[in-house]
Amino acid sequence: MLTILGPTATGKTQLAACLASRLNGEVLSADSRQIYRGMDLGTGKDLADYMVGGERIAYHLIDLVEAGEQYNVFEFQRSFIKAYEAVRARGRFPVFCGGSGLYLEAVLKGYRLTQVPSNKARREELELLSLAELSDLLKCYKSVHNSSDTETRNRAIRAIEIEEYLTNHPELDFEFPAIHSLVVGVRFERDLRRERITARLKQRLEEGMIEEVQGLLDKGLTPADLTYYGLEYKFVTLYLTGEITREEMFERLNIAIHQFAKRQMTWFRKMEREGFDIHWVDGLLSLEEKVELVMSYLT
Repeated sequence: MLTILGPTATGKTQLAACLASRLNGEVLSADSRQIYRGMDLGTGKDLADYMVGGERIAYHLIDLVEAGEQYNVFEFQRSFIKAYEAVRARGRFPVFCGGSGLYLEAVLKGYRLTQVPSNKARREELELLSLAELSDLLKCYKSVHNSSDTETRNRAIRAIEIEEYLTNHPELDFEFPAIHSLVVGVRFERDLRRERITARLKQRLEEGMIEEVQGLLDKGLTPADLTYYGLEYKFVTLYLTGEITREEMFERLNIAIHQFAKRQMTWFRKMEREGFDIHWVDGLLSLEEKVELVMSYLT
């Protein structure tokens, strides 16, 4: 697999689509908000970027659920592996693309994630045991545990709770397969990245982002629902409900997106410290130059 990552407004989607075209591939999105239908401009779906040479590049993991529904990284893993296996079954090459660090790592690291409910009665029983006793009990299970599972009693109790639940519900014991991927990042120098973010925000407002949020409110989503999604949806909703002016909305949103991009880069640097080899590409290169450079990494 090929992974293209980077902070917002770096042109990674267009690059991924062009590479998918060259590789007889399809794009799998790694964006925690683009999975929502009807949230297009605010999440930056940029679907036009999937048109390459007059051909629509197939994309996946976009528009999975209705706006307002809850969705998490566990569900994303399940959706990803289904899409990934379908792409491979068609003989196509998977190109993973996005900027949501947790979603990227959940695939690239193969996190073992579980949706296990809390068991109050069992927790009360386990609370009576010492950390050493909890650790011994945890060793009875077949799974290999992280050392952090036994750092505290609460962690050990939760780990036991998960193992016991999965023993009784084996259909939920989901081991994510190891996927080997070349990882390429797109980045710009900080001041230029800020300029691109501001220009992109202005463009989205001109294209109807405020109207998009109003449409979601008209469909029945509450201001609290939209504020949950943060960034564009939070500040545009505050404007539409009269809590801030349009000028305040733009300034506060612009600052928030800049801060978000900074956090994205911090996450990617953390990935590098943890052993990921990210091949960084200068965003100032032409699209053709970027494509050729990444293709050279694949050979």
